[in-house]
Amino acid sequence: MTIIERPSTEVAIAGAVPVGVKPSEALGVFKRPAASSSWRDWVVTVDHKKLGIMYGVAAFVFFLIGGVEALLIRLQLIAPDGKVLNADQYNQMFTMHATTMVFLFVMPMAAAFANYFVPLQIGARDVAFPRINAFGFWCFLFGGLFLNSSWFLGGGADGGWFMYAPNSSTLFSPSHGVDFWTLGLQITGIASLTGAINLIVTILNMRAPGMKMMRMPIFTWMVLVTQFLLLFAIPVITVALFLLTFQRSFDATFFDVASGADPLLWQHLFWIFGHPEVYILILPSFGIVSEVIPVFSKKPLFGYPIVAMSGAAIGFVGWGVWAHHMFASGLGPVSVTVFSMSTMAIAVPTGVKIVNWVMTMWGGKLTFAVPMLFAIGLVTQFTIGGLSGVTHAVAPSDTQQTDTYYIVAHFHYVLFGGAVFGLFAGFYYWWPKMFGRRLSESIGKWNFWLMVIGMNMTFGPMHILGLQGQPRRMFVWTEARAGEGLFNFGFWNQISSIGSFILSIGVLLFVINIFYTHKMKKGALTSNDPWDARTLEWMTDSPPKEHNFDVIPQVSHLDEFFHRKYEQDSATHSVTQVHSVDEVMAELNAHPDEHIHMPSRSYWPILLALSLPVIGYGLIYNRTLMAIGAVLVLLTMFGWAMEPATSPDEDFDPPESGDTQAKELVPHG
Repeated sequence: MTIIERPSTEVAIAGAVPVGVKPSEALGVFKRPAASSSWRDWVVTVDHKKLGIMYGVAAFVFFLIGGVEALLIRLQLIAPDGKVLNADQYNQMFTMHATTMVFLFVMPMAAAFANYFVPLQIGARDVAFPRINAFGFWCFLFGGLFLNSSWFLGGGADGGWFMYAPNSSTLFSPSHGVDFWTLGLQITGIASLTGAINLIVTILNMRAPGMKMMRMPIFTWMVLVTQFLLLFAIPVITVALFLLTFQRSFDATFFDVASGADPLLWQHLFWIFGHPEVYILILPSFGIVSEVIPVFSKKPLFGYPIVAMSGAAIGFVGWGVWAHHMFASGLGPVSVTVFSMSTMAIAVPTGVKIVNWVMTMWGGKLTFAVPMLFAIGLVTQFTIGGLSGVTHAVAPSDTQQTDTYYIVAHFHYVLFGGAVFGLFAGFYYWWPKMFGRRLSESIGKWNFWLMVIGMNMTFGPMHILGLQGQPRRMFVWTEARAGEGLFNFGFWNQISSIGSFILSIGVLLFVINIFYTHKMKKGALTSNDPWDARTLEWMTDSPPKEHNFDVIPQVSHLDEFFHRKYEQDSATHSVTQVHSVDEVMAELNAHPDEHIHMPSRSYWPILLALSLPVIGYGLIYNRTLMAIGAVLVLLTMFGWAMEPATSPDEDFDPPESGDTQAKELVPHG
């Protein structure tokens, strides 16, 4: 709940608390939790920065889990006649690996950066609906835990991350793994949908004075496009998951051919969501590198309007390419032609971004700090993945490549070489702002190079394996069928498996870097602006105060912070520093705002989110438990609605008698 101030009037406002009355007293027992310095404060927090950190920590833990699943897959395929996993375990492992990485790592990690930095970049003190923000995080966490609890309750889902019908029916997948998958994704989908609405409202309505749309940082632009994609994509997969749940739990026949239905309905619904999902995963990373490259090139972003609009174009055209995943299903020549053309067209705005990043670096004074290395890594490896993806626009080659390791190679170059490398650029770039210490540059460079080498060793050979016809879900290979010479299945599978362990060592070094920086206190304490950055989040303390800014800045330029530090000679185009960071911040904070009211903590987001897995377990095991979960949802929603505006320890001064400018607390969210 956001608390905003405005002059009181004689007109009563529905939902507003009367002037001079503490809201915490007005509604009796429904009190907000008081401030605490312990872990309890994190449980009940609605602060966008703390929620961003919690999103990041939880997502990274799921990243490590997904990484272990990937290593088990590669161990199974490192030698002929692998015995590490049997066929059923292998199906579960690759299904849960992909699901974890897509839905429980990349998406929530992007949400972590969005939650933490979007309010800072637009000069706001919090998001529009802080309680809903907290609710979204707990939905993601409990949904992810619910999904992974299937490992201990009979086994994980085994139908692939796309869960094609009829393979996902009870006939072919009789265990409850698919049920956990459908319901877990429904719960995490609530997090994505509420987060999308929250961030859209925040960006459109809470920008600092003077920050027009074309003065927003590119990261904020890409987050905005991503949230609109989520807003329209999540309902599609929600409908599909409901249909699958009803088919499995209540004997519906939405995908049953024998009942006159069509399994292709699932494919259409999934990929109408699934291909925009690719851009949901990659666009935030595009935004991150669009912030990083100008800073370490000592130049403004080349073609800022084009980069912003190309992101919007990707978001728009991305809705018209889904059926290239279905060329092998026999769509017909007209559909194949249309979707081939749209698949070619989507490469244009993506290529525009790459050109703009390269032109930003061209002629710049490049500094190859770790964030810049990861940003360049994204540019190069995403380009490789993009070029391999364009081949899917040609129906004959797409048909040949479908369900081979070529798809696996393309997908990982785009998502690991693209999205994940962009996220790591964000880790190293924004870490000083979040925690006040810089991560070690020397360990970070080892982290980068091992990840680059490991990724290309892991996924590069998969192009060859795919073109040689190795199926993507083959759980074992034999020496007799491996082939001979350069294109031997065994040789390239071994290279790929060795590369996966090199890649995992690179990721481990990042964990070591965190430990080295903070637990051993080896990380250098940082200034508020260690990179000589350009955007508003660097015009705050490191780490930022709870209210972000003592004074909401007035924005007059794109890259407002840079323009406060530097002046450009219009004749020579030379740039001269006129103010230091300390001087800029001292000028900004010379007259701090009074009566800054921040949203108070709340019990109800975590309690409401906790009610949802109860419904899920009840639907799977016991309908009585499902009814109990539904009652809990209703009770927690009632508690949410009746919660007072502020906590008992809120600093609130009632207006003095005769004060015509008394302030009225108006609750939101």
